[in-house]
Amino acid sequence: MKNTKHYPWIVVGLLWLVALLNYMDRQMLATMRPSMEADIPELVSGENFGRLMAIFLWIYALMSPISGIIADKLNRKWLIVGSLFVWSAVTYAMGYATTYNQVYWLRALMGVSEALYIPAGLSLIADYHQQKTRSLAIGIHMTGLYVGSALGGFGATIAATYSWHSTFHYFGMAGVVYAVILVFLLREKKTVEEKTINISDIVPNKKPSVLQGLALLFTNISFWIILFYFAIISLPGWATKNWLPTLFSDNLGIPMEQAGPLATITISFSSLLGVIFGGILSDRWVQKNVKGRVYTSAIGLSLTIPALLLIGFGDSLFHVVGAGLFFGIGYGMFDANNMPILCQFVSSKYRATAYGVLNMTGVGCGALVTSLLGKSSDSGTLGYGFALMAGVVLIALVVQISFLRPKVNDFVDA
Repeated sequence: MKNTKHYPWIVVGLLWLVALLNYMDRQMLATMRPSMEADIPELVSGENFGRLMAIFLWIYALMSPISGIIADKLNRKWLIVGSLFVWSAVTYAMGYATTYNQVYWLRALMGVSEALYIPAGLSLIADYHQQKTRSLAIGIHMTGLYVGSALGGFGATIAATYSWHSTFHYFGMAGVVYAVILVFLLREKKTVEEKTINISDIVPNKKPSVLQGLALLFTNISFWIILFYFAIISLPGWATKNWLPTLFSDNLGIPMEQAGPLATITISFSSLLGVIFGGILSDRWVQKNVKGRVYTSAIGLSLTIPALLLIGFGDSLFHVVGAGLFFGIGYGMFDANNMPILCQFVSSKYRATAYGVLNMTGVGCGALVTSLLGKSSDSGTLGYGFALMAGVVLIALVVQISFLRPKVNDFVDA
């Protein structure tokens, strides 16, 4: 199987399941809060719950650039397998938690282990898929995140049927078993960048240092532009993951057992459509115009702006679900093109590091907005907080369109 011409797509399929578990395990806590409140009364407070969600994000953010650097230096297969095994074991252990502090520190440990996956997984897919299939391959992989988020929304439903302890045990054990399976099926791939070599230039092979790689990134103005708009869209991106179920429950007057699946399925299903459409459109457009990926991403950003306004101020099922669908499609189109756009400005030697820095900044913004919306939830202004984010996304859209100008589809060091 590893030697067939279809193996690059098999890699996408294998990592799709890892992505699903990655988001399912982290997301189900957002909807299981009511089930856990009886055993852990500190979770009744929205501010305490916001802290619980935020600690994962802060640790995840701080670990992301380190994870990227590790992925550029070490074997990504074992990094992915190890990461999956650890966060699944942590998920299993959550079922034994009896205090708020235990859940808090397990959530922090999950942030460390889950952060190791995304830079390694995306850079591996980018290496297996070149120009004509890169956006679609990464887009398909991203659908695993959305499906996992949707399945995590059923955490409250499963917990209501059985118990929240058993729910954590079942999901955690599934990940541990799959990590063992990946040991035998996943293979590393290292690319060699093509360049003209003079005999006088041949020197002993020496890997670039960590500081050299970071210096190349932070002296690249295009990387700063990508970093800026990635951080901005991360605000509503994480807000919908962590607080949309609560907003649906409050605005529509329905219990969390219904609001959780409704919110997560709405966003996840529409995002799935968005990444597939955005991936296909981008791969075709870039063959005719080198800015095709940027334009596809910008179209996605533009769709999220009216959606955020309607999510914030809508008070009917039609309004909030329609807005959620619109937001998901736009966010999916944006999400499918982040790594492909990065490939237009950063060589393969530093892509995991670069995405790790993006992830750190984006998740840091997510942690900030998660905490702020926790206070908004307690004060009854959660919807206003969502609507306010439409303005900052508009700024990001203008910056992206005006200043991001790729010259090639796949950047190679000179």
